[in-house]
Amino acid sequence: MRLVIAEDSLLLREGLVRLVREAGFEVVGEAGDAEDLVRKVAAHKPDVAVVDVRMPPTNTDDGLRAALEIRRRMPDIGVLVLSEFVEQGYAHELLMNNAAGVGYLLKQRVTELERFVDALRRVGEGGSVLDPEVVTQLLGRRSEGTGLAELTERERETLALMAEGRSNRGIAEDLVVTGRTVETHVHNIFGKLGLEPEARDHRRVNAVLRYLTEREAG
Repeated sequence: MRLVIAEDSLLLREGLVRLVREAGFEVVGEAGDAEDLVRKVAAHKPDVAVVDVRMPPTNTDDGLRAALEIRRRMPDIGVLVLSEFVEQGYAHELLMNNAAGVGYLLKQRVTELERFVDALRRVGEGGSVLDPEVVTQLLGRRSEGTGLAELTERERETLALMAEGRSNRGIAEDLVVTGRTVETHVHNIFGKLGLEPEARDHRRVNAVLRYLTEREAG
């Protein structure tokens, strides 16, 4: 699996590169700032870009904004974001349209080597990996009592496909049902999970987050 590593601290970047190479990954590019990250990803087309949130030029959220640009321009490339804290607004946007191939871990998880390596592989294979603390903050509550147990088998299948980033039309094609049927399933999912209708896109993301939380726990 081919990686581009973006981290402005040279020592941390070299440490990450060494760790992932020892785990069997190929590092095809390294970047010390957000602009160089986007260039390296466009040039090398890695399986996964590992992105630090705070990078030059402003050392605020440049890495996360670069991750969003990569997802918009090159959606087939996985993105694993590493952060010391949760940027709720950007994290929501990163997951908004397609959670497949997206990971968001707090930096402390990098010391848990097996977990970090597993996250890289899952994101590279099109899966989603979210730090439990990220999920907790995005949902604004703990994951217990999320309403997932109330979903029918068909609704769970629909939610699983939503987590892969499928549109309602794509879900209908996969399940061999009508678009209206999928709309009904999605409506029922929102209702059973207690997701209010004030922001439809955010409801979709929150539903996916709850599904991913349960899957991680399992």
